[in-house]
Amino acid sequence: MGIVLLDSYRRQAVDLRVSLTDRCNLRCTYCMPEEGLQWLGKSELLTDEEIVRLVSLAVRELGVREVRFTGGEPLLRPGLVGIVAACAALAPRPELSLTSNGIGLARTARALRAAGLDRVNVSLDTLDPQTFHTLTRRHRHQDVLEGLAAAEAAGLTPVKLNAVLMRGVNDHEAPELLAWCLERGYQLRFIEQMPLDAQHGWDRSQMVTAEEILELLAARFTLTPEPTAARGAAPAERWLVDGGPGTVGVIASVTRPFCRACDRTRLTADGQIRNCLFATGETDLRTALRAGASDAELGELWRVAMWGKKAGAGIDDPQFLQPDRPMSAIGG
Repeated sequence: MGIVLLDSYRRQAVDLRVSLTDRCNLRCTYCMPEEGLQWLGKSELLTDEEIVRLVSLAVRELGVREVRFTGGEPLLRPGLVGIVAACAALAPRPELSLTSNGIGLARTARALRAAGLDRVNVSLDTLDPQTFHTLTRRHRHQDVLEGLAAAEAAGLTPVKLNAVLMRGVNDHEAPELLAWCLERGYQLRFIEQMPLDAQHGWDRSQMVTAEEILELLAARFTLTPEPTAARGAAPAERWLVDGGPGTVGVIASVTRPFCRACDRTRLTADGQIRNCLFATGETDLRTALRAGASDAELGELWRVAMWGKKAGAGIDDPQFLQPDRPMSAIGG
């Protein structure tokens, strides 16, 4: 292994998030407008081969050990199974996971597991089909439930479930969601709503905070914090539920930022490196790649991009600027 992805605060990026597409088949209210967005053109997207080359570079030369495929909705990427298989064949082999809305997972879970995918994170904010439609503007609730079951059956475990609570919409469901996940062996993570929506309509005062989430859960369950050392660089603070072994996590990117332990680097679907989810700048690898840059040259661009990573996301700073590009474009 050659150089590693260090920043000036001595954090090393070992977890690569790869956005495979900016497209999505849902229209979640906290992510994008009902009419959708102006999607990237095909020529702007990295090809399957380009993605595999950059992932290979990151794993073989830059110290990356985990790769998470994201979107948009990564299941909409036609070459997904082949990309997974090629990345699973790398040496050293990275841990491979995928974040999905679950739609289409019922028909692809077995093929993805056979290709080498290790596990999945599925987004589901509600157990009520009508509330699901209110949040996503689509009638696809049953598809998500079937996708979760298929992932479990295929061995893409532990199946992790991500939920965003919206005030006055689904926040009352927090205890029920946790009970439902515990019954099925899914690992639930609540995520504070982040300022990454395309509409720039995020309002901190309307965000359901980590403290509120824990209060909602404590009305039904006894929560015991896991030791701090058990968390490592994971974004979720975790609690044992009723003494365990079941757990619940809260990813409090806004009220309890975990930037000091961040170990992530991000590759967008159009070949840009982002050193932070909330970064306002990017480093273009696609242009260099298509101009014939060597792996050494691409690695140096990547290294410099990560060296400039800020100490924190700065959400609590009055001068904080929401990124121009929404979550669907940069990958979660």
